[in-house]
Order: sequence, then structure tokens, then C-alpha cells
Amino acid sequence: MSGDRLMARALRAAAAILLGHGGSQALRLASNLILTRLLFPEAFGIMAIVSVVTVGLAMFSDVGVGPSISQSKRGDEQVFLDTAWTIQVIRGLLLCGITGILALPVANFYGEPALAMYLPVAGLSLAIAGFNPTRIETAHRHLLLGRVTSLDLLSQVIGVTFMVVLAYLMQSVWALVLGGLVAPLAKLVLTSVFLPGKANRFKWERPAAQELMHFGKWIFLSTACYFMTSQGDKAILGRFLTLEILGIYNIGFFLANFPAGIGHVLVNRLLIPLYREKPPTESRENFDRIGRMRLVMTVSIMSAMLVMAYSGPWIVGLLYDPRYTMSGAIIVGVALGLLPHVIGMSYDQSALAAGDSRTFFIYTSCRAFLGIAFILIGVTTYGLVGALIGMGASHIVSHPVLIWLARRHGAHDMRHDLIASCVALVAGAGAVWLHWDALMLLPTEVVRGF
Repeated sequence: MSGDRLMARALRAAAAILLGHGGSQALRLASNLILTRLLFPEAFGIMAIVSVVTVGLAMFSDVGVGPSISQSKRGDEQVFLDTAWTIQVIRGLLLCGITGILALPVANFYGEPALAMYLPVAGLSLAIAGFNPTRIETAHRHLLLGRVTSLDLLSQVIGVTFMVVLAYLMQSVWALVLGGLVAPLAKLVLTSVFLPGKANRFKWERPAAQELMHFGKWIFLSTACYFMTSQGDKAILGRFLTLEILGIYNIGFFLANFPAGIGHVLVNRLLIPLYREKPPTESRENFDRIGRMRLVMTVSIMSAMLVMAYSGPWIVGLLYDPRYTMSGAIIVGVALGLLPHVIGMSYDQSALAAGDSRTFFIYTSCRAFLGIAFILIGVTTYGLVGALIGMGASHIVSHPVLIWLARRHGAHDMRHDLIASCVALVAGAGAVWLHWDALMLLPTEVVRGF
């Protein structure tokens, strides 16, 4: 892990990501355990909807500033970085305003008047994040993530601490809303002060803006699709289930998605630099080198997902009070539904590393459309159980499109996919057999519809 070689930097970056994201999720879990005892399940259902709106707006407007800096030949030029930062700031301010405009329609759609008050305040976090310095993306570009990870983790410690204190004092959803502003504010201050490099200034260089927009137009569409993949389940279930069940589902999803979340961060931060500097089409050695890293990631993440699938009900019984018992079965269903996604997780970044954001968009759009369609069909026919089945089925059906993308950039490994699929099928069947009774207690009817 020493030296300045690419793989050494990649290993150090992976260690930093694992430490940072693992620590972040551990903090979330600890705060979650405390907050579930101070608040009520409906509070987490309301915040799930708030998150759908704020995260959705952020994704629907993402112009790919981070990936652009990571893959561009001009990614280290200050004028390019300042132009990217200017775009980022404008976007954040616009998103904050749009959140306030959408507050009342969203509250009416979900039948929860309080959302009209919570959403405008929660939207301030989008404006704050827009001012984050591009020095964060420069560190990611060069796989120098130690200090970035430390500062990010510290900002989350500050945010979680404030949120827990507010929940104890207020015992209201407002504690979650106001507490959610502290972490992004702390991150902005800490990264602006302690990351090395020049401070950003408002600047608009036309060639830089054109390059960012040209690359980002497909990222914009891709992240809009990714929103439907990552948040579409909550957006749909929030309309069909009670806030209490939605809150319980949100907790189960958080726990089950823990390993996949780490994998997603690793893939996003590591593989664009690796694919860029060691293209698998360039030599067999490059293909094998990335293949070894892919194998390690797949084995690690899939093993962790199966641990969650086999032990979900026990984990919930140990950590939560009886109000959240249903979350155990949800962990099983979500973990199994995400296994097909884990198998192909490392492929899509090969397109972005090559500057092929169009092919990346084609894949993400197919995945998003299938995900929404399958979850919607599942929940309307068989309630929450149907939604969980639909989630897994959508990943399976969209995998051939991912293979097409990977083959275009020389990244596909058929042997890897076949072995991982067989392991997932056999081990997943065992988890279903073990927890069959718990899974059958999940709601199969809907409370309301569109």
C-alpha cells in the first residue's frame, strides 16, 4: 500500500472509503437506535418522504461535476474547477427554491400537511452543499482520500450529535429536519478550512462550461434515472402504505443496504480512476488486474449481504423494540433483492471512465424504468411482499443491458457473473427457507392507491 503506484493509491483509497463509509453507517445506526427510542415510527416515515424529495431534486439536477473533474484532462486546472464550482453553487440555490415550491403539492399528494413546513427547511441543505469546495473532487480524482474521509466523518459526528440532542429536547420530527442541516454545514466549513488547495472563486470560462455541460447532459439524465432506482421504492410505498409501515420499511432498508452502500461508494470513487489509467481494452494485464479487484469486491459485498439476509430478524430483535419487528423480514427481502445488483456493480463505471456518458444513461434509464414498473406492479398486486419481489426481478431483467455496456468497453467477465449468480441463487434460497414464516407476515394488501 506504500508508494505512488496506481494500485497502491487505489488500496489506500479503498481503505479510507471503508473506514469513512463504515464509520458513517455505524454513526447512522447508533443515532437510529437512539432516535427510535426518542421518537415514533411515523417520524421516520415522514423523513423518508422528505428524503425522497430532497435527494430526488439533487439527483434530477446532477450535471456530473464530480465525474467530470475525475475524468477530464483539464480536471486539475483552476479555471476549470472554478467554473465547475460556479455551476454547482447556482444549482444548489435553485434546488433550495424548488424544494419550497414543491412543498405544498407534495404534502397534498401524500396527505400529510406537515410536509409543507418541513420541506422548505430541509431544502436549505441543498443550498449549503452547493458551496462545497472542488478540492473534495480533486482528492477523489487522485485517490487521496484520507483527509477527505476524516473531515466527512467528523462532520457527520457533529450532525448526529446535534440531531440526537434536538430529538431529546423536542421529541418532534423537527429534530430530524433541523438536525439534517448541521452535517452539511459542518462539512462545508471543515473542507473549506482544512483541505489543501486554492479556494474556489466565481468564474465562467466558456470552453470549461461547454465541456462540463457536454459530459454532464447524460449524467443529468442518468442520475434522474438513478433517483428512480434508489428512491423510487420509498416514493411509491409512501403512497400505498401507512407512514408507520413506511418508517419501519425505511429502517429495514437502511440495515439491509449497508453492504451495498459501501460497495456503491467504492465503485464510484475507485473505478473511474482505475478504468481511466488502466483501460481493460489496452492489455490482458489491465483486464486481469481490474478483474481481481472486482472479484474481491463481489465476494466481500455479497457475503455481507447474505449475512444480513440470514440474520436480519435476529438483528432487529436484538437492537430494536417490538414496534419494529417487521423490519427483520424487510431486511431479508431487501438484501436478497439487491444481490443481482451487486453482481454487476463494477461494470457501469467503465463507460464513464471512457467519457461515454450516453451508454451509461441508456443502462441507468432501462434499470430505472424496470425498477419502477416491477415495484409498482408488485405492490399493487401483493403489497409490500410484491414490492420486494419486484425489486429483485428488476435487477435480474436489467442485467443484460449492463452486460452490453461492459462489453462495449472490454470490462465484462462472464465467468465472474456465472459463479456469482449460482452462489446468490443457492444461498438466497436458503435464506428464504429459513425465514419463510417471517416473510409471510409482511403486508400483502395496500392501504391506499393513486
